[in-house]
Amino acid sequence: MPVHTARVAMLGTVAGAALFATPAIAQTAAQSNAEASLRPAPAPEATAATNDSGQDSATGQIVITARRTNEKLQRVPASVSAFNARALDRIQAQDTTGLQGAVPNLNIVQGRGSSNATNIFIRGIGQPDALQTFDPAVGVYVDDVYLSRIRGSQLDLLDLDRIEVLRGPQGTLYGKNTIGGAIKFVTRRPGNTLRADASVAYGSYDQLEFKGDLSGPLSDGLAAGFSLIRSKRDGFVKDEVLDRRYNDKDSVGMRGAIAMTPSEHVRVDLTADYSHDDAALNVGRPINNLVSAFGVTLPVTDTVGSGKYHWKGTTTPGFPNSTKLTHYGFAGTVALDVTDALTLKSITAYRRLKTADYIDIDATKYELGDVFVGVKQNQFSQEFQATYSSDRFSGVAGLYYLREHVPSHQEAYADDFLAPFTFLRTIDDDLVTKSYAGYVNGSFTVVPKVRLSAGLRYTHETKDYFRTTSIFSTFAALNSTFPFAPDLGKWNDWSPMASVDWQVTPATMLYARVSKGFKSGGFNGRANTPAEATEYKPEKVWSYEAGFKTTVANQLRLNGAVFDNEYSDYQARIQTSATDPDSPINLALLSVVNAGKLRIRGAELEAAWTPTPQLLVDGQLGYLDAEYKEFFDSRFPDHSRAFQTPPFSPKWTLRLGSQYSFNLGNAGAITIGGQTRYRSRQALAIDNTLITAAGVGTTTEVEGLFQNGYWIEDARIVWENSTKRYSVGVYGYNLTNKAYKTDAQEFSSVGQIRTVYYGAPRTVTLRLTARY
Repeated sequence: MPVHTARVAMLGTVAGAALFATPAIAQTAAQSNAEASLRPAPAPEATAATNDSGQDSATGQIVITARRTNEKLQRVPASVSAFNARALDRIQAQDTTGLQGAVPNLNIVQGRGSSNATNIFIRGIGQPDALQTFDPAVGVYVDDVYLSRIRGSQLDLLDLDRIEVLRGPQGTLYGKNTIGGAIKFVTRRPGNTLRADASVAYGSYDQLEFKGDLSGPLSDGLAAGFSLIRSKRDGFVKDEVLDRRYNDKDSVGMRGAIAMTPSEHVRVDLTADYSHDDAALNVGRPINNLVSAFGVTLPVTDTVGSGKYHWKGTTTPGFPNSTKLTHYGFAGTVALDVTDALTLKSITAYRRLKTADYIDIDATKYELGDVFVGVKQNQFSQEFQATYSSDRFSGVAGLYYLREHVPSHQEAYADDFLAPFTFLRTIDDDLVTKSYAGYVNGSFTVVPKVRLSAGLRYTHETKDYFRTTSIFSTFAALNSTFPFAPDLGKWNDWSPMASVDWQVTPATMLYARVSKGFKSGGFNGRANTPAEATEYKPEKVWSYEAGFKTTVANQLRLNGAVFDNEYSDYQARIQTSATDPDSPINLALLSVVNAGKLRIRGAELEAAWTPTPQLLVDGQLGYLDAEYKEFFDSRFPDHSRAFQTPPFSPKWTLRLGSQYSFNLGNAGAITIGGQTRYRSRQALAIDNTLITAAGVGTTTEVEGLFQNGYWIEDARIVWENSTKRYSVGVYGYNLTNKAYKTDAQEFSSVGQIRTVYYGAPRTVTLRLTARY
């Protein structure tokens, strides 16, 4: 029986800068030749079907599990991008956000206001708000274990085998909150050969990082592994007034794994991980002056556009310069080969997440949008799977259960907003989510070159929510306590999928696919008044896709797709009226509503060309045409804001990269590589047109909430010795020091707060690596 190489092992969830110099899987037949001269010693634990790096031993093609079964990448009838350790190094990925540009129509950046959150959009759909009651629209999985919050999702690339990015709704196999797609992290399983890696890096802003892993056999049928990372870096944003820095890194993470094979038919994997992040504030830049509750202008100097202040900022004096995260978990997988064709699997996981984030939303000296958010989240999940594979049929069926508990405590300070009065708002809420699902998915070869696939998933979900809001102010009329205790929320969903693919030639496949996905319903986590105490329905999408995958002359790989996504009950966080009619002053209302319909069409192309064994040229191109079909809002002309630009949906994304390897004989090899990435103009917030002081919507765009098209250039040079055991690399990022916005906070209804966040400036890193 082949040795099963999958495991459920949770990555240490640490935000940071980690680059690979570890054994790698083959990219594809096209990429493999160009990277061969830099490949380290062969990975251990080879089997008849795949080796431990996910490579098919017979064909050299990458093997992925996007459809919950082992399949060659070029035979999967869906849009999937896969990256091994070598590819992640080639695109210069420092953490999960390093995938930006390398996947068509993917937006993945540091989350706004928090050092430990990730803003992920795929094909124009995502969820940038880290508030604990808002569910993500792109699922993040580590060895098939779902991470249910966007906080804690910025992962270090530690002891990783590969990353798979699935574009388009994945409701059938992955369930709720994959309406935009899914990102899968697959870690390496300890094997029967001793393996050790260690690297140390030093770079700009006093970056210092150590990373190491060790794994190998303990006895016959028993292996273990341990990984560790420690990373520090000074902040990119300097506060010359308060003499401190923001947007830094200070994290530690570790993970242990035990792999047991008591018999040739049984595999058991146990893992545990821990990570801690103790960073400073994540600070943006205001784009305009602020306004108090009584209409007094609060002038802001050094706003966006007033000079080159992109990496300078300030916060309220005395406000704690701290964001903290502690994240740990345990997972266990048991797999039983009942027959050569049938395997049963159990995946059990428990995770706990604790955050204590201070966030200066307005990013000024004023105490206006200063908040504390403390979250204590835990989740338990259990999944049972059965996979079957024969000559003409393969499939998977499963049952899934998730229970998530998310209590939080929040405080909002706004003395300058209410001056000369004081203002403190406290919030305590508690959310319990239970999700039950059953699914089946299969592929049948109708004739030798034509295959039909179909699947269906049923999900039943409940949410039990309670929230209480209290205001303490020297303006006595404001003092109040408001409880929000809605009835138990209940939602059901059926998510089908069907596809057909035709293997035109051994190297070319055509496919067509239709699928449905949904994003959970819920309750407004910003319900501070009865007018805001609302429930919103699940968001749904029907997706239609057609594509091709081909390899030409074993040198050029081309994968392309076109798609049409039709969204209904689109969830949007908006201001529903200018003021709270029951408040003596201007305290705005914020709500989450099912705003209407959204249509996103697009096309994607991925290419990799190896004209010689030493040269690799690759690129990714994405096109999006996103528009609201319906977006009801009574404040706007004709009660519609469908004219607005959907956020994080640039019309064009492009990456072009190349590398060349120089063989130095006994002296080793040197590889020089570079890449350029382009994103066209995009909106950074849903609310991106002006609303007057009287609460009337206009068609005038807020220019500061858009980022114009820009290019980013990176480069690297890496030397490895002839045995591939030692390497030295220099990596340069954002070589032209381009200032570009990645995200925004739009709370103009609260003191005209509009804040934007910038990507990292130019940095250089020196990395030394040793492998055994």
